[in-house]
Amino acid sequence: MAEKTQGLAEGEGDRTGLASRLRAHMPPLILGGVAALASMFAGLQPWQAAIGYGVYVAGLLFWPGNRAAALSRAEKKAAKSTALDFAVIEALDMPAIVFDRDTLIVHQNAASRLLVGAYPERAALSARIRSPVILDLVARVVARGMPESVEHSERVPSERWHEVRGAPVWTGAEPGKQLFVLTFRDLTEARRMDRMRTDFVANASHELRTPLASLMGFIETMQGPARDDEAARTRFFAIMLDQAQRMARLIDDLLSLSRLEMRAHVAPEGQVDLGHTVTHVVDTLKPMAKDLGVEIELDLPAEPVVVAGDVDELIQVFSNLVENACKYGQTGKRVQIIVADTEAEGAHVTVRDFGPGIAREHVPRLTERFYRVDVETSRTKKGTGLGLAIVKHILTRHRARLVVRSKPGEGSAFSVKFSPSESGKESVREELYK
Repeated sequence: MAEKTQGLAEGEGDRTGLASRLRAHMPPLILGGVAALASMFAGLQPWQAAIGYGVYVAGLLFWPGNRAAALSRAEKKAAKSTALDFAVIEALDMPAIVFDRDTLIVHQNAASRLLVGAYPERAALSARIRSPVILDLVARVVARGMPESVEHSERVPSERWHEVRGAPVWTGAEPGKQLFVLTFRDLTEARRMDRMRTDFVANASHELRTPLASLMGFIETMQGPARDDEAARTRFFAIMLDQAQRMARLIDDLLSLSRLEMRAHVAPEGQVDLGHTVTHVVDTLKPMAKDLGVEIELDLPAEPVVVAGDVDELIQVFSNLVENACKYGQTGKRVQIIVADTEAEGAHVTVRDFGPGIAREHVPRLTERFYRVDVETSRTKKGTGLGLAIVKHILTRHRARLVVRSKPGEGSAFSVKFSPSESGKESVREELYK
């Protein structure tokens, strides 16, 4: 049975080789046929022309030198085709690794070298990839010859998710020379967005549940034990109004975030004088600062500082930053605001307080929704935990950056830096520093 199988395999190989040689010698075969026909028209007998052409064909196809040359050309063509396939894989931004049935690496593109590291020549796939989930996937794909995919996550050095897909490469090669490709599709950003949406719903529900429960409790109390207690009703009404206002502030901030996200890709077209805008904000917040015992110092340039922007949104930005500086930096007794336009930094506004400052671990998370350095202090000062998230979205739309510098015991400085108009196409990024 084995001899029969081997004979069939050899016969198949011979037929494949003959077909390759026929394709390689097609032009001279056609020319030989034309020459045979011409010789018959010249007076040669047909049988003589047929014998001559048959000898020519046999020599062309089966003479060792010609056969070797044809096989060499076929090998070069196959190598050229393989090189082209690898060039296509190399151009992909998705990590891809090509391996054979023994899971030895045949080729890996630049993206995979960044993800898993560079493989030595003809190294095993498991030399860099140790995940049992991925290795089991590879074993199934090699055994079944069918595409499969799994989701893989890793925690070190950072949390990342990938959809890993293994598939055979249909090259028409012999079964023992079959190649396979392993690709990695990055799902990290999608997973983070899903988590962010889940956290947002949970946080929003939690923030609304507390004042709502308080309102329901006071209403039940006034319907029952405090029905005829005038003093209790007066006190409860004041608390209920405070809780209702808290919910109103939260809903207003959520609506502001929603509107900003819808227009995040639309750059503002107006022109805003930063000095005039900040002066308006300071005039509006001076009564609140006076009640807190905080003095606001304003430093304006001699010349107007004009940037592209939406005046109402920028007023919201600076109102939030100045209000936060007055409330959370109250112990410093003063807030310094500087408007400037320098060659090194461009147009920028810095709001600095001299209060307790912010610990290093909190700084990178300040613009997250509902994130608070001190929950009780924030609620006492009627904060919703969404102010800096709104600031971030407005500045993103304005192609501006928020730079935070803070040191415990020495206060905090929040700087809004605007990109020059000629560099408006640059990517927007948020920088947070200690």
